[in-house]
Amino acid sequence: MPRKTTTQWELGGGLLGPSRTGRPAATVSELTARVKDAVEGGFASVRVRGEVSNLRLQPSGHAYFVLKDAGAALNCVLFRGVTGVSREALRDGASVVLEGALTVYEVRGQYQLRVTGVEAEGVGALQAAFEQLKRRLAAEGLFEPARKRPLPTYPAGVGIVTSAAAAALRDVLHVMGRRYGGMDVWLAPARVQGAGAAREIADAIGLLNRWKDAGGNIDVILVTRGGGSIEDLWAFNEEVVARAIAASGLPVVSAVGHEIDFTISDFVADLRAATPSAAAELLTAGYVAQRAFVASAATRLARLAWEGWEHRAASAEALSRRLGRLHPRRMLEEQGQRLDDAEDRLRRTARRGLKEARARLESARRGLSLPRLRQKAGHEAARSADLQRRMVAAVARLQRAARDQVTSLDGRLGLLSPLAVLERGYSITTDADTGALVRDASVLKPGARLATRLAKGVVHGVVTRVSGGHDTTPRQAPET
Repeated sequence: MPRKTTTQWELGGGLLGPSRTGRPAATVSELTARVKDAVEGGFASVRVRGEVSNLRLQPSGHAYFVLKDAGAALNCVLFRGVTGVSREALRDGASVVLEGALTVYEVRGQYQLRVTGVEAEGVGALQAAFEQLKRRLAAEGLFEPARKRPLPTYPAGVGIVTSAAAAALRDVLHVMGRRYGGMDVWLAPARVQGAGAAREIADAIGLLNRWKDAGGNIDVILVTRGGGSIEDLWAFNEEVVARAIAASGLPVVSAVGHEIDFTISDFVADLRAATPSAAAELLTAGYVAQRAFVASAATRLARLAWEGWEHRAASAEALSRRLGRLHPRRMLEEQGQRLDDAEDRLRRTARRGLKEARARLESARRGLSLPRLRQKAGHEAARSADLQRRMVAAVARLQRAARDQVTSLDGRLGLLSPLAVLERGYSITTDADTGALVRDASVLKPGARLATRLAKGVVHGVVTRVSGGHDTTPRQAPET
């Protein structure tokens, strides 16, 4: 059956078109403004819970996110100017309770929650408190590696802070008894979960420190408990426990929960162990290594004794050989043999030198024979004559080249000489008084004395009349 439609909407007692009565239709802005008034008037203060998603922190300081549950989603905005709000609780996946007012963002035509308060819900609240305390203690320097103290290698006694009925205590005692049973163990019992547990843990740490100051046989403190939920482990996330560990005069090992669990006490302690059993192994590691060292001592001593004997035997053998070489008769025989070898080398060297000298003398005698000298002199005379002929020819070539160059330059100079122009019938007129060239007749006055140079001679005259003439001074052409 087709769904019935209507052409009228009633909102707040008013009618907004279209209408069969012909009333004018409202604009989108008008309709949205009416919706905004209705929503903001009816939902001025609300509380709503849900899960945060799509969190966007803008550079402006505003935070935009979506609050959702299994069936719906709500756009939310937390403006920068809103104070007294735990913004640390806002993160994707966190369960929160929000306070605020519903508003309509007219530009997009959507409603949203303007947040004025944020509360973490359930585990989310504990996690937010954990992160907040962690940041604050880190800023104070309580987690700095520089303040961490090393554990004693051979602790005489260990103080344990945990519940007397805790399985973690049984695990620690079992591992320590198996690995080294000679260490004193002092238990400072304290509840490890529930209201007031954190205060008891802090007091137990202080008690063990006072026992040490009173002369007690204790060198290190172990704060421990077994695994559990974040609520179960929360006592070790309390600030009072963190402050007690930081103030302890004895090194503190924290072994809380399983390997994946981290608490504030782990960050403040001098050493964090993944489990209570692992902490017991760390505390007895020095004794176990010492026991292995002692067990292997006999073998090492036997090996060192054998190596020492072999070294001394080798030294004695070397000394015996050396003394044999230093016997006087042996030394005299070796010196005589060296003398014979030197005499043989000297004799061979003398014979070889005499032979080479004779060969050089014979070669020089053959080179100094008269026919050979005459032949060499003839070669040198022919070579000298050839060099003289080549030198004369080269000098003649240079002279011809220089003469040709002078002739060429003289011809070019003649072409450029003003005398060559005068030979063609031209003349040069100058002012007889100043010697300035006369190029324009209009600059002359009657009575001026002139000197006119011809190709042959100079004519002197006086100006009686001036006619014609124009300005021949070069001018720059106008730009186009």
